[in-house]
Amino acid sequence: MSKTIVLTGAGGVLCSTLAVALSKQGHNIAVLDLRKEAADKVAETINNSGGSAIGVEANVLEKESLVASKQAVNDAFGKVDILINGAGGNHPLGTTSNPFFEMEDLKNKTEGFKTFFDLDPKGIEFTFNLNFLGTLIPTQVYAEDMVGREGCSVLNISSMNAFTPLTKIPAYSGAKAAVSNFTQWLAVHFSKVGIRVNALAPGFFLTDQNRTLLTNEDGSLTQRGQQIIDQTPMNRYGEPEDLVGTTLWLCSEGAAFVTGVVVPIDGGFAAYSGV
Repeated sequence: MSKTIVLTGAGGVLCSTLAVALSKQGHNIAVLDLRKEAADKVAETINNSGGSAIGVEANVLEKESLVASKQAVNDAFGKVDILINGAGGNHPLGTTSNPFFEMEDLKNKTEGFKTFFDLDPKGIEFTFNLNFLGTLIPTQVYAEDMVGREGCSVLNISSMNAFTPLTKIPAYSGAKAAVSNFTQWLAVHFSKVGIRVNALAPGFFLTDQNRTLLTNEDGSLTQRGQQIIDQTPMNRYGEPEDLVGTTLWLCSEGAAFVTGVVVPIDGGFAAYSGV
């Protein structure tokens, strides 16, 4: 049965892939992104392939913006059945320069060098807001359509960082841990009104946000990029299509008794001790 599915951050690589895959199942797709041009481009791709989609500009941190976007979705497709909270990201001001703090770091005066003591609260606040509030606020707005109806669900995007924090990115790791915890909390909270809540926990996927951190200009891996591959038993980065199967399952009636789970999609990263 055709459903109306909203995806935030869907102008990006990962969620645009999910949007296209869900459209091929016959669902109506609302592509939400802060960048209207990016949202429209994904919607155009879907429509040109025989699907049904609209691009909508929305800021996941502004409730008024989300309410306006919901009105546009309702006008086009009716009530929303599924929300995928895909908006998220990190900020360099919440990132340390080195993975470990060393005594000599106190003497390092290189411009841009940041220890734990130099982390900017504004960068940390931005990261927490984008990932956590950027999941909570859209859910407040869109889940109102789902209350008391069958087959409705929310799918959040957590991260492998939520299970074991990566070095250098305390704000992002903490924010994604909050998303995982919120997923479990909300699954219980909504359990009596027919709304399932689950999350994906992607491992390492090359995106516009991390490509320069993990690969060099010639396509070779940076030191951090190589560390990741060495820690991933399947010996590769994830492809956007690797998220599709789990997404289709969690959004389907086949997962009608599944709620409150955070599913790793990581090529074995979390299972490997490094030894």
